[in-house]
Amino acid sequence: MPCRWGSVSAVAGTDRLADQPAAADLPTRPGRWGTVLRLAVGGVFLAAVAVVLAGQWRQARPLLGLLSLPILLAAFAMVLGGIFATFRAWRAVLADLGAVPPVTGAMRIFYLGQLGKYLPGSLWPVLAQMRLGRDYRVPPRASGAAFVVFMLLVVGTGLLVGVPVIPLLGRGAVDGYRWLALVLPLLVLAVTPPVLNRVLGLALRLARRPPLPAPLSVPGVLRVVGWLVASWACYGVQLYLLARQLGAGGGALLWLQCTGAFAAAFAGGLLLVVAPAGAGVREAALLLLLGSTVTAPRAAVIAVVSRLLFVVGDLSWAGAAVLVGRRRRPAGSGGG
Repeated sequence: MPCRWGSVSAVAGTDRLADQPAAADLPTRPGRWGTVLRLAVGGVFLAAVAVVLAGQWRQARPLLGLLSLPILLAAFAMVLGGIFATFRAWRAVLADLGAVPPVTGAMRIFYLGQLGKYLPGSLWPVLAQMRLGRDYRVPPRASGAAFVVFMLLVVGTGLLVGVPVIPLLGRGAVDGYRWLALVLPLLVLAVTPPVLNRVLGLALRLARRPPLPAPLSVPGVLRVVGWLVASWACYGVQLYLLARQLGAGGGALLWLQCTGAFAAAFAGGLLLVVAPAGAGVREAALLLLLGSTVTAPRAAVIAVVSRLLFVVGDLSWAGAAVLVGRRRRPAGSGGG
């Protein structure tokens, strides 16, 4: 089976792509109504992000005076690094499934699609990524499967990082999140390649769609896990910097507590699909999980400021993806 994607084969309409990376680097041009629809959807996404940002800003503005600008910039850099690591994880899933869009195209698919998470529900990001993927000749079934696998691994690695740290976060954290220890083994089993390949294959057969170009592999899943663990480490440093600035004591132990608390809270936010980007859920979880590490008011500041940094980070990467895409010339070579 081919593992790189180029122009669409005209044979039998099977979505099989020829090995022409230079052509694959160029998006197909949507029609007039397609452009209008994409602009309208993009406007809705940006409006939803603005609403979330405005709500968080009202809470965070009187508290930002407690944090210095260098610390905020350093924490923001960690958020940007973590978001980039999640992009690499998603692209590793797509590549393992046999679809390898160019880097610039993959950035547009992922970062613009991710703005959909600020709308209520869990379908908007995957629908946006499936539509954007068509511009780079990525079959919708591959985009959809990559999103499902990616989200399962985000939740799974979040629990894998967070659950062992929960005993270090105090009695309240243990009482409130002990059930995660029961969920974790089931989720780890569910994300193994043999199980995922069977489930994805069955789903495509029931939907009467062709099979995926390539099955998931153990090395491919391990690459995804590695990038996601790197993202949790970055997010933990972000929380650690904010906590230290607000008076929390500790070195490596505090970073470990912050990393585990954030990973568990993030995974919990994703599990509640009706909240835009887990809004409110992550903050409430951080308040509980950080309760033994910092005082409740400081934990509230950390949670709100962290949310603000993520919203700005998502917008920054989406803007970068748009700018990079516009700078690509038609004669440019295919991206890795």
